[in-house]
Amino acid sequence: MKFLGNLVWLIFGGIIIAVEYFIGSLILMITIVGIPFGLQTLKMASLAIWPFGRRSYIKERASGCLFIFMNVIWLLCGGLWIAATHAIFGVLLCITIIGIPFGLQHFKLTEVALNPFGRDIEWI
Repeated sequence: MKFLGNLVWLIFGGIIIAVEYFIGSLILMITIVGIPFGLQTLKMASLAIWPFGRRSYIKERASGCLFIFMNVIWLLCGGLWIAATHAIFGVLLCITIIGIPFGLQHFKLTEVALNPFGRDIEWI
């Protein structure tokens, strides 16, 4: 079932989202300062290409000033817009019964877009 959900996700826009994150990641990695942000967009691209059967969680050792500082910079430089876009798509998809699983995946991406530093993604 997860494979079928991921296949439908890819056909109806998941591949476009993942490619956009990947291109954004490459652009961010041009400068040395942008490398940490590029790595976070790569994390989001990997989740966007195959979201069913994966979850995002906060690492136990992810505490400290650096994670908070980087998440604040992330939010101010575009993370809030990315999260808002995923939240809007999630609400629109949850209007129909067929779109509910895909809306939930957008909500998962919203959670990662709000604070990507200190998060990890695992298979379930």
